[in-house]
Amino acid sequence: MSIDPKIQFQKNTDVSRETMEQLEAYAALLLKWQPKINLISKNTIPELWTRHFLDSAQLIDLCPSTAKTLIDLGSGAGFPGLVLAIMSEMTVHLIESDTRKSAFLREAARIAGVSDRVTVHATRAEAVDLPPADIISARALASLSDLLPLAHRFWGEGTIALFPKGKRYKEELTAANYAWYITYDAVRSRSDDDSVLLRLTDMRPKPSDHAEGGQP
Repeated sequence: MSIDPKIQFQKNTDVSRETMEQLEAYAALLLKWQPKINLISKNTIPELWTRHFLDSAQLIDLCPSTAKTLIDLGSGAGFPGLVLAIMSEMTVHLIESDTRKSAFLREAARIAGVSDRVTVHATRAEAVDLPPADIISARALASLSDLLPLAHRFWGEGTIALFPKGKRYKEELTAANYAWYITYDAVRSRSDDDSVLLRLTDMRPKPSDHAEGGQP
């Protein structure tokens, strides 16, 4: 007999009953809105609690207990940014340019009881003006080469970037290394054996001549 995915999620994350109720309210709203605006791939709906919620929730273990602010790039349906807001006390900024998805995010934050700590920015990351964050996250948004310039806008001393990536992450790292100095570690994902969680603790753009193949 298979275990209920929600029960399995709670067992894997050890979240409190109150937090689980907040996440369940969020999930119910997502399923209600899904037919209207296609928040997630319909093929992943049966795996909602593993493919999306656990995949996002596991990032909390990589967030320092001292982290107070998080910026989530390309939030979409709220993964991982809204999940991390519910599972922590951080002040969270969700950046999502799609106006329908940003409307969903505002309602989901309200339903989950975290709207006092969550701000939704209905615009592109390039247009957002925010101070450096303790944590920067992004999931299924873009390749590292495209992500790093966006994340760098909000980078400060002590910032950590958390990027879940698929099995081709090494290729992305190789491509990004042409233009960026990166300090990172790769943690195996608990939701997908072929995926990793990239944890970046430093990122700096290389001089343009170096990035173009010249001498450093």
